Amino acid sequence: MPRRRQPTARQERLGIELRKLREAAGLKAREAAALVGSDSAQMSQMESGIAGVSEERVRSLAAHYSCADEELIEALVGMATDRTRGWWEEYRGLLPTPFLDLAELEHHATHRLDVEFLHVPGLFQTEDYARAVFSYRVPRLPGNEIELRVRHRMERKAVITGPAPVPYKAVIHEAALRIRVGDRTAAGRQLAGILELSEADHITVRVIPFELDGFAGATNAMMYVGGAVPRLDTAVRDAPHGTGFIDSEAQLGTFRTLFHMVEAVSLESVRSRDFIHQLAKEL
Repeated sequence: MPRRRQPTARQERLGIELRKLREAAGLKAREAAALVGSDSAQMSQMESGIAGVSEERVRSLAAHYSCADEELIEALVGMATDRTRGWWEEYRGLLPTPFLDLAELEHHATHRLDVEFLHVPGLFQTEDYARAVFSYRVPRLPGNEIELRVRHRMERKAVITGPAPVPYKAVIHEAALRIRVGDRTAAGRQLAGILELSEADHITVRVIPFELDGFAGATNAMMYVGGAVPRLDTAVRDAPHGTGFIDSEAQLGTFRTLFHMVEAVSLESVRSRDFIHQLAKEL
């Protein structure tokens, strides 16, 4: 298969998972390559996502690695044979690559979990809210790039509002709901938008109020995207230097535990809706 100049995060993840299977089998790259009639250079390219992998090769490698997890193998085959050219491709060359990688990740998600303390989750944001967030960047972005980012964020909502939405749970701190990222009118529309989306059966919104005693988890904001099997889940963290995609099984387990801890202390969904209604009345 031809080499890729810039593999997507999904293509890189396939290579990472193949490397993990090889290392679990105790094989070096050159040893694994010899088993499938390849060489160490090509094996390195496959495991870095630079070179594509056929279905036959995925199955052959899995067999040589003594992988008996059929669900994982089928999921990896699906990743290897996926030729989806999604809506996000129209932004290639216009927006930073992580924007596209996140949209692709969400497109293939089986479920989604968010925890936010200072901002409304991206999938809930209105155009005015998103525009205010992107406009606050230093140095300031050109107006046309701000609008591109806003449009991209609105299109990402398809994962929870489209014809095949995924289950979505969002835990939001009261601070994120009270901070007026835009003006009073925009804040009111934002709260109304959250309430409207929360009416869907597949969407659950829970609030952590200021008055909660003993809450020390305010640094645990997260975005968690479910894969075809739990091993292929991904946690996404924003940092000053860019977006990070986390695939370590140990870290994924930590993120799942943290989400359940935060969810457990939040208001249940009906009380959370009432809480947001009250905030909207106070504007």
